[in-house]
Amino acid sequence: MASPDLLFNLRNLFYLGAYQAAINSSDVPGLDADAAAERDAIVFRSYVALGSYQLVISEIDSSAATSLQAVKLLAMYLSGDKEGAIASLKEWLSDSAIGSNPVLRLIAGIIFMHEQDYTEALKHTHSGGTLDLHTLNVQIFIKMHRSDYAEKQLKIMQQIDEDHTLTQLANAWLGITVGGSKIREAYLIFQDFAEKYPMTGMVLNGKAVCCMHMGSFDEAETLLLEALNKDAKDPETLANLIVCNLHLGKPSSRYLSQLKLSHPDHVLAKRAASAEDTFERTLQAVA
Repeated sequence: MASPDLLFNLRNLFYLGAYQAAINSSDVPGLDADAAAERDAIVFRSYVALGSYQLVISEIDSSAATSLQAVKLLAMYLSGDKEGAIASLKEWLSDSAIGSNPVLRLIAGIIFMHEQDYTEALKHTHSGGTLDLHTLNVQIFIKMHRSDYAEKQLKIMQQIDEDHTLTQLANAWLGITVGGSKIREAYLIFQDFAEKYPMTGMVLNGKAVCCMHMGSFDEAETLLLEALNKDAKDPETLANLIVCNLHLGKPSSRYLSQLKLSHPDHVLAKRAASAEDTFERTLQAVA
């Protein structure tokens, strides 16, 4: 018999965005050294997802495992030290002793995806090796508007483990991207997660986006307001509320102001700022 997967629940909490719950559930007994290292990486990635960058930077020292050092680089990058993080990342990726570490490759993909350098991201993630890497490949290809390549990655994931949480998430994300009959399938995936695990902002947003695609804007608004109660600064919740309210004919300026203040680099905030600049320049030209 296969030994039980002691980190199964912890991983799923992290994958679905229940970051505090993952941290709270991380005291798992009976872990060997490899599993303990994976547990620590999940915990620190959860702190990164919650914005506790300095905690991660201060707690991971130079003697820590490569996987934890990689997570520290992500915290450095997101805290504003982009140049330093990318310089260290490139140095480590070129080191034959650690360059193939799957967590380091994953973090490289995440950082270069943030930089919108998708070619560089794929250089480190395309060969896969873990479901986490294949999932990131799906996300990158979706951002590149290459759903055909994303579909190929999803098929590889389904061959490895069709029921895995990451496979189901990738299936839902791709379904939303492709549209049509796939939207309903994506909605049911998020609904299944909602019934099995704590309701998170990620799951609520997933269901809400599906509802908007299906024209159910009232239901979408209810889901998004529930997500907003969980995290009033979540950029995806704010962005989706702006879109939803526009369709409902409701004011969305407050949500847009919140998005600009808390996440000025979000694509919707940038587009709004660009449109406002264009409008101001037009007014000045006419005046």
